[in-house]
Amino acid sequence: MTDTALVIGGTRFIGRHTVDELLAHDYEVAIFNRGNHEDPFAEDDRVTHVEGDRKDETALRAAKLSVEPDVVIDCVAYQPADVEAATEIFADVDGYVYISSGSSYAAEEIPKREGETPLEPCTDEQATDDSHETYGNRKAEGDRAVFAAAEEGVAAMAVRPCIVYGPHDYTERLDYWIDRVLTHDRLVIPGDGQNLWHRAYVEDVASALRIVAERGEPGAAYNVGDRRALTLRETVETIADAAGVEAEVVAASDDALAAGGLEPDDFTLYREYPHLLDTCALADLGWESTPIDESMARTVEEHRESDRDGSEWDPGREAEERVLGVMDTL
Repeated sequence: MTDTALVIGGTRFIGRHTVDELLAHDYEVAIFNRGNHEDPFAEDDRVTHVEGDRKDETALRAAKLSVEPDVVIDCVAYQPADVEAATEIFADVDGYVYISSGSSYAAEEIPKREGETPLEPCTDEQATDDSHETYGNRKAEGDRAVFAAAEEGVAAMAVRPCIVYGPHDYTERLDYWIDRVLTHDRLVIPGDGQNLWHRAYVEDVASALRIVAERGEPGAAYNVGDRRALTLRETVETIADAAGVEAEVVAASDDALAAGGLEPDDFTLYREYPHLLDTCALADLGWESTPIDESMARTVEEHRESDRDGSEWDPGREAEERVLGVMDTL
């Protein structure tokens, strides 16, 4: 008998790849969303479309009744109340999986481990906020809602990705670096290039969500990230290798960056303190990470076919040129 999966969200990035993952593993798939974004599955008769606002509990209950899902993947729960409502509505499914975040961790530890590294606190005010500043707090409180539901017998679990990249990434964070590599033979990276912000390939996140839904332990959280974590310098070099181009990476000190009116934080994917997640718990379920050369090759290929350039993250090429000029005199 074929299992049915309901994906809350399902059309943009992680959700889109999750639908593909579920279809590839012979699920009947339904997606529930407001229909505000282009639907890549609009012409795919394997996917059922249910329109509604996940904030509307009546609509969410109606989706459950019409789809009768065995598993639910919740891609768009951004406030704790979203998780509380979903775990109550889908209390009897075989697996409810909430997409949390590595941002839910409060302590700077290397690596960050499920059940050991403390989570961010969340005030009542933060719980109803929607700003970037409270994102980690809200995701952590969503985790706690999952844990509470599991204590009541709900098969609820959380998956915590770090920075997610790959085809169709609307955040365009990695697209900035890909575009720089493709358009300039010299590019600036901040510091010594050894800063590390763990990332997760989107197809691996999708497979993690399916595997946790099938095999995860209720009340557990699972980190997901590339098996091989790249420094920023290694990231740029791996992009260049995948693109088949030459790119000179110039690591610039704070003083050199200041010559261009720049700071390290002006560069996307820079993080002063290393962010690394332990993924052993997920691996114990049979999950595997895509080799980094393969994931980057697919990412670069899709970038070339898209119109994304990461320009919203651009610190300014003229500023970079000034920094390069300073570096050339050293």
